[in-house]
Amino acid sequence: MAGLKGLIVGMANEHSLAWGCAKVLHEEGAELAITYQNEKTKSYVHPLAEAISSPIFMPLDVTNESQLDQLFLMIKSTWGRLDFIIHSIAFAPKADLQGRVVDSSRDGFMMAMDISCHSLIRLAKAAESLMINGGAIITMSYYGAEKVVKNYNLMGPVKAALEASVRYLAMDLGSKNIRVNALSPGPVKTHAASGLTDFDTLMEKAAKEAPLHQLYPN
Repeated sequence: MAGLKGLIVGMANEHSLAWGCAKVLHEEGAELAITYQNEKTKSYVHPLAEAISSPIFMPLDVTNESQLDQLFLMIKSTWGRLDFIIHSIAFAPKADLQGRVVDSSRDGFMMAMDISCHSLIRLAKAAESLMINGGAIITMSYYGAEKVVKNYNLMGPVKAALEASVRYLAMDLGSKNIRVNALSPGPVKTHAASGLTDFDTLMEKAAKEAPLHQLYPN
């Protein structure tokens, strides 16, 4: 990874999957641009960005087109290229996330789909011209996209759409040597996951059914 330039989107705090990825990538020699969603998350993310000497640290609410444009202008002026993106964003309003899918509101469904799924497409579009040497775009999915997982609720259909989008983006961008993939880790105790009903029970069940009967290596 030495010399590669990457963008990490979706870091909220030191428990974020995005931060775990950023630490490893930094240790392997990659240079990283880090974004934060708003002023509240900035106080948590800024020390992490400093810890890995990030040269680009900017706000990015993925629903804000102006912030997206400014971010990629900064990447272009600073690096002139981009080698990879890690997209680690998922959101649904609490009432829709914790209720039955059949009861979900139109606005809640559309918001979840826009932030969790279409934001990947927007990032891929913005990155396409900067991935002059090819590149990689990675997003985060979950088993609940394929099979029903109790209490995963609205995020199931949304993650299924995300995985389908990955396949079509891979087809669109493959001719430019840009790979698009989704990672599907098991349940991880992140801030976003805490919004799921009975998440601790889900963690316990996953550990019980895992071959090593644990979620993380000792």
